[in-house]
Amino acid sequence: MSSDTFVIPAPPSEPYLRIVPLGGCGEIGRNMTVIETNDDLVVVDCGLMFPDEEMFGVDIVINDFTYLRERADKFRALLVTHGHEDHIGGIPYLLREFPTMPVIGTPLSLALIRAKLKEHKPGEWDAREVEPGDRVRFGAIETQFIHINHSLAGACSLAIRTPLGTVFHTGDFKFDQTPIDGDPADFASIAKVGDEGVLLLLSDSTNAERPGHTLSERIVGEAFSNIFSRTAGRIIVTSFASNVPRIQQVIDQSKRYGRKVAFLGRSLQNVVQFARQLGYLDIPEGLVIRLEDVEQHPPEQICVMTTGSQGEPMSALTRLSVRDHKQFKIVPGDTVVIAATPIPGNERSVSKTINNLYRLGAHVIHGSSGNAHVSGHASQEELLLMLNLVRPKYFIPIHGEYRMLVTHGNLARQTGVAGDNVFVTENGDVMEFTAENAEKIGRTYGGNVMVDGSGVGDIGEAVLRDRKHLAGDGIMMVVVTVDAEEARVVAGPDLISRGVFYLPDSGDVLDELKAKLSAILADCSVEGIRDIGNVKEHIRSGLSKAIFERSRRRPIVIPVVMEV
Repeated sequence: MSSDTFVIPAPPSEPYLRIVPLGGCGEIGRNMTVIETNDDLVVVDCGLMFPDEEMFGVDIVINDFTYLRERADKFRALLVTHGHEDHIGGIPYLLREFPTMPVIGTPLSLALIRAKLKEHKPGEWDAREVEPGDRVRFGAIETQFIHINHSLAGACSLAIRTPLGTVFHTGDFKFDQTPIDGDPADFASIAKVGDEGVLLLLSDSTNAERPGHTLSERIVGEAFSNIFSRTAGRIIVTSFASNVPRIQQVIDQSKRYGRKVAFLGRSLQNVVQFARQLGYLDIPEGLVIRLEDVEQHPPEQICVMTTGSQGEPMSALTRLSVRDHKQFKIVPGDTVVIAATPIPGNERSVSKTINNLYRLGAHVIHGSSGNAHVSGHASQEELLLMLNLVRPKYFIPIHGEYRMLVTHGNLARQTGVAGDNVFVTENGDVMEFTAENAEKIGRTYGGNVMVDGSGVGDIGEAVLRDRKHLAGDGIMMVVVTVDAEEARVVAGPDLISRGVFYLPDSGDVLDELKAKLSAILADCSVEGIRDIGNVKEHIRSGLSKAIFERSRRRPIVIPVVMEV
């Protein structure tokens, strides 16, 4: 898409507010929203997304920061709602470009960001800790952090007060009346913000298609109690590493049923360390053991908690499922509890992991079986409650695939938000609000930036197409040496095939293709073609045609012509 596509009108002279979702609208992950006024700009969250099956070799996907680069003079702060990867995973890359930018969040959120930054070695950064109820001001933008329930401690909604009016950003949330930490959402503060008047509500849409209420995290505790009470062998529990309430449930049931707990996976160990230091986890002395000491205890006295609930290729559970972990092995009689549901797109890899665990003789409890997982996101009744508490003039659904956003927009209309005041946006849409009007005024760069190894943004669609082509059809390389003056073949042609033919059975085919190449080179010599570029093109087109006629395949053909 050319840069001409991204035309944004000049800002009006009157007070205005611009809302720009750079990620999280039309997808699950990569959550990031720009809040911009005449003189100031803040960003809410900066997450990542894991690549889909078409992104061969890509490690993670982050946001395009072009809009922020173009407005660096008014970019004041990054506000963090909570510490999940889809909300903080892109922060190391943002701080590469804006190293002095203040990052504002609750203690656990900042601790998890700090753990991520260790891998990137960014040096000093400006971390500013807040507690629920605190307010911070950057220029004309004041933000109040309000406690909300989610599957991670320290999650907050944000009441962002601007000269034009208040923007209420829910972050990821649900209303849990009996949370594990005993601290329900701050309904009073949310209602008070609603009473003061809210210009715009930005609300989590992940479960917008799910009717009713999301179950309390305590349901998982009851399920764990049932599993722990009837399991004779070792128990291996996997969940999102950052799901602190889930970790606490595992610890509580292990203590109750006389099991020692070992943690497997660096990210999980980091979360446990920080959550324990900050008082979010209560772990009795002597309950946790090292993974190396697991074999010293009877199976019925062991619980191992691990990462890998999404079937990630290098995660601990995936490696355990193929017996590729040096420190721990799954054995017959083990019970594996997958206390999470697959993120859309991960279903196949999770299913593969489950099948491999069964092959090793393990019993697997997954999905909705046994109630070993409840969502951390609000279902329809809770979304309606949030709308009725806040009572916004305008509404933009965020954090969800497009159909979820549309469904959430329809819920808003049911609560009395005017139909014309509901805006379903996509990444890069620029929404502008003034005292008289609200409309989409243009688009900015809202596409994927792919991280592959140490490269950031250097993998584009053309590279992905080549990788897809290689994966689907393979590669054929031709190596030939020619006399530069006489245009005759001195050595070769040699053929190197990868992913095209099964080599032990390909001798006749390769001989046939070599004969075809020799004929192509002979024609070039007869016709007096001495330009190396032309010779390569004749080889490429002629060999491609011959391979297709022989096998109906279209591999990438790379001619290597050397002159002597």
